[in-house]
Amino acid sequence: MTTVRTATINDLDALAELLDGYRQFYQQPGDLDAARTFLHQRFGQADSRILVGEDAAGKLSGFVQLYPGVSTVGLNARWTLNDLFVLPECREKGTGRALMEAATQLAREHGVARLILMTQVENERAQHLYESLGWQRNTAFYGYLLDVK
Repeated sequence: MTTVRTATINDLDALAELLDGYRQFYQQPGDLDAARTFLHQRFGQADSRILVGEDAAGKLSGFVQLYPGVSTVGLNARWTLNDLFVLPECREKGTGRALMEAATQLAREHGVARLILMTQVENERAQHLYESLGWQRNTAFYGYLLDVK
């Protein structure tokens, strides 16, 4: 059974390990210090909302990170569900579903009109989860990226 709660600065070290695993899932090199620094900035700037899943022993088993934004067309708040990660050994046990449901509930509590996310085309496991929770694939817009670095 997964318990979901808001992450705190006290979760920083364990959360950094999860973030590092998430980045490695997306073929980025492991860098625990950079993950820790990034999360420390998020807590310091309060520019994202992070929920964590805990197993029965209190060990973090996954996280979801949301970034607030707005829609000019919709004249409302929209949050980007930017990150969802569950430890491999905790998958297929409801952790991802619990995190997604908690993110949706948090958005409702804050009057957010829409959650949006993107996932890799090959990530069929995640797509199945999202669609089972009522998420709809966007077929009306193309996504574009521009590296400005």
